[in-house]
Amino acid sequence: MYVYDEYDQRIVDQRVTQFRGQTERFLAGKLTEAEFLPLRLQNGLYIQRLAPMLRIAVPYGLLSSNKLRKLAHITRVYDKGYAHVSTRQNIQLNWPRLEEVPDILADLASVQMHAIQTSGNCIRNTTTDQYAGVATDELEDPRPYCEIIRQWSTLHPEFAFLPRKFKIAVCGTTEDRAAIYAHDIGVELVANASGEIGCKILAGGGLGRTPVIGAVICEWLDKKHLLTYLEAILRVYNQNGRRDNKFKARIKILVKAMGVDAFREAVEQEWAALKDGPSTLTEQEIERAKSFFTDPPYVALDGDAAGESLRLQGEQDPIFGNWVRRNTLEHRVPGYRIVNVSLKATGFAPGDITDSQLDLVAELADLYSFGEVRTTHQQNLVLADVQADQLYALWQRLQAAGLATPNHGYLTDIICCPGGDYCSLANAKSIPVAEAIQARFDDLDYLYDLGPIELNISGCMNACGHHHIGHIGILGVDKKGQEFYQVCLGGSQAKDASIGKILGPSFSQEDMPGIIERILQTYLDLRDEEETFLDTYRRVGIEPFKERVYAKAD
Repeated sequence: MYVYDEYDQRIVDQRVTQFRGQTERFLAGKLTEAEFLPLRLQNGLYIQRLAPMLRIAVPYGLLSSNKLRKLAHITRVYDKGYAHVSTRQNIQLNWPRLEEVPDILADLASVQMHAIQTSGNCIRNTTTDQYAGVATDELEDPRPYCEIIRQWSTLHPEFAFLPRKFKIAVCGTTEDRAAIYAHDIGVELVANASGEIGCKILAGGGLGRTPVIGAVICEWLDKKHLLTYLEAILRVYNQNGRRDNKFKARIKILVKAMGVDAFREAVEQEWAALKDGPSTLTEQEIERAKSFFTDPPYVALDGDAAGESLRLQGEQDPIFGNWVRRNTLEHRVPGYRIVNVSLKATGFAPGDITDSQLDLVAELADLYSFGEVRTTHQQNLVLADVQADQLYALWQRLQAAGLATPNHGYLTDIICCPGGDYCSLANAKSIPVAEAIQARFDDLDYLYDLGPIELNISGCMNACGHHHIGHIGILGVDKKGQEFYQVCLGGSQAKDASIGKILGPSFSQEDMPGIIERILQTYLDLRDEEETFLDTYRRVGIEPFKERVYAKAD
């Protein structure tokens, strides 16, 4: 994990002092709303439906236990006792008092955290695979490159006022768990014919009003050119992106308007002036970044013996065994497991975690996972380095705290934005729909029979819930002042990325659990043996689902 040097700390501390003065002047009436707006956005502060919302940066989803304890303290003292994990792997507070936000930022700075560039038209938090460094399908750990991008992009003067917000994701695995095709820029670590590791660069992806799958603009790039190539893309966007219409200001609109080939050519021309310049990465700089992500002191274990012991424990306690199968994954180091800590218990808002749960996870991280926790864009947490023989004790603590729902990757592991309960942009509530679906489908055996299904919910077209790339996506819409919900099917965030297709006319909130049930029953009726929901949808298309859902709805 990256540790601040004296310059980092000084910059963050100075930002806190600056914002404290700006906030005091605003509250005293010396700054107008319009003058205060860019100042608060530069510090992650939004004004939402009922209160301010503060978005706290969690670089590539990595947290130490002391940072988690500080977040617990902040939610307890300054908020209503809970925090929210966002789809950008950040942490959000929904109820801070404006006059206390500078105190929150000061507390964050004391543990090397901040809220810089979590809002505004700038390069946002760079995200990656929540299993980075421990995944069995990893080609190379992507976190050093995320850290390089973070240091390059934070407070970069050229990219502080882009046409719109800008998001970058990095993937280093066979399976894409970072949704690189749905980002303004996606970076995939790949091997060339000689076995050298380089980067594949995608651009122009994004969701929102105009969902687009990113296009490959460079098949293989030497890693030393990563920053200069990204800078060339940003410059082309900064110079040519729309600034007269915020709905057409994202890079995906520019790439579509220019065409992929013309956009690629413009980037190459810009890059010609930057290539081999000051931002070129030296091997020394890459190794410096890698030095922050060295292996913890793993114990040498017999993987086969650990696996057999775990199997026997599961037979003795089937509930534990089921949790191991559903919520833990194979680790690259024998005798260890990756643990997904579920924030999707029925009756609770997806992605929310209380102050006491934050304290508990920090304690468990110290006991079982080298003091480290990861956030995920599926709005869960991960303990990445747990010895197999310690899983039972860990599970008991998680289960007692409501953090062991064995539904990882299944229907009720719902991605859900805060929606109309909080967000001033939302057309409809998201959380009640998620809770109603979770309550309707609380039979775990039924969930497991359905197989892996990603259900994503957004309260408006900004798509913070990533509904476009859910296998089943739900979008809240406004129909003459009433909240309704549009359903789309067939989305995917994986390397076979796809945008879901709209099923048809929208439904009322009360209808949503029943509509989802009809969709699922259609899938069960039509699937071939061993097919997933997405497999079946891609084979039969949307029409059978449309016919059955609306025939019964009528």
